Amino acid sequence: MTTVVFDIGNVLIEWDPEYLYRRLIPDEAARRHFLTEICSPAWNLEQDRGRSWSEAVAECVARHPGHADLIRAYDEGWHEMVPGEVPGTAGLLEELVAADVPLYAITNFSNEKFAEAKARFPFLATSFRDTVVSAEERLLKPDPRIYEVLLERNGLTAEACVFIDDSLKNVEGARAVGMAAIHFTGAEPLRLELRRMGFGV
Repeated sequence: MTTVVFDIGNVLIEWDPEYLYRRLIPDEAARRHFLTEICSPAWNLEQDRGRSWSEAVAECVARHPGHADLIRAYDEGWHEMVPGEVPGTAGLLEELVAADVPLYAITNFSNEKFAEAKARFPFLATSFRDTVVSAEERLLKPDPRIYEVLLERNGLTAEACVFIDDSLKNVEGARAVGMAAIHFTGAEPLRLELRRMGFGV
């Protein structure tokens, strides 16, 4: 194995709507209802599939006009959902860059928010030889095609790659196309696993 492929959300940068909505909807039951039934994970995933945020907000407000301000906040207050880097992982990424390890990324991310994330976290723009963004490809992990796009576009073999993701189903998706894969639970367990695989970190 020579090549490391990173997921981004909750591996390199934190993301959780709770960070924003704990402030906007203090009542836990009301907040849970909003984040499961109104601005649901499935609704948010369509932005990762390529739907624009303006279209997403308009569609959701049309269905739930009484929650219009809270729905708009999901877009306008997005950065409050992303409080910073996942502790330790960006430093590990720097070490891999310094060691000349070929680094790539595959991320479920909207085009608009990924552009904002790169502006805020410059290492997302400079560390990787290529980043496959789901919204650009209209493909979502764990669809096998999104992993194959990375391999084909960069002349990589699956056997040379180890993929890192906080989502077990995405880890299993990478394994299904022949990659080694690590289920991310924190920077130090990741470091130990990469070291075990022969990466000098």
